[in-house]
Amino acid sequence: MEHPKYKIALIVGAGEGLSASLARLLAAQGIRVALAARRIEKLGALCTETGAKAYACNAAEPEEVERLFGLVEREIGTPDLVVYNASGRTRGPFVDLVPAEVAQAIAVSAYGGFLVAQQAAKRMLPNQHGAILFTGASASVKGYAQSAPFAMGKFALRGLAQSMARELSPQGIHVAHFVIDGGIRSATRTDPVDKPDSTLDPDAIALSYWNVLQQPRSAWSWELELRPWVERF
Repeated sequence: MEHPKYKIALIVGAGEGLSASLARLLAAQGIRVALAARRIEKLGALCTETGAKAYACNAAEPEEVERLFGLVEREIGTPDLVVYNASGRTRGPFVDLVPAEVAQAIAVSAYGGFLVAQQAAKRMLPNQHGAILFTGASASVKGYAQSAPFAMGKFALRGLAQSMARELSPQGIHVAHFVIDGGIRSATRTDPVDKPDSTLDPDAIALSYWNVLQQPRSAWSWELELRPWVERF
């Protein structure tokens, strides 16, 4: 069975949670890592730890995304693994939502995913090799009250992933969408003593991403749902 080998990863929407866990795991596997975020000051320690290089980029701006890929290509190499982990949200009663804020939230959650994925696919198709992974949420499949913009963006991102998987999988590009159905554990969000493992461990999520990346092409997943064992769904 064929097990794909990845050499250079680009994580867009990088931060201290899942992205950091992915960066550590990929670096430990010998994969060179590039990180992109609107503000990269927060990524210094992670770059030092993993050997990653950080790039400033607003994923909702076409020119910035194109520039990002150009810089990564010149300074590290062409990414054959791209993870879109950015999202935007604005909350509130539906009739009180500010249209400009809604547009921005959708732009980050969905349009940015399109821009990043398009640049990635253009570079992967000539070699018929690569993987593009999208981080979704509970809102990818369930629209919650007072959270319409987040649901709109995440529903759109899921549709993008599904459409891309049907088109690009036969051309050697593994496209996968991950429904993160629950809260992710962090320094500010810890499990209650009486409810251990009631949030998702970001290292465990990263391992699931890695497991999908190791799938032989005869049995590819396009979507995976992840939730704590006690999460209702």
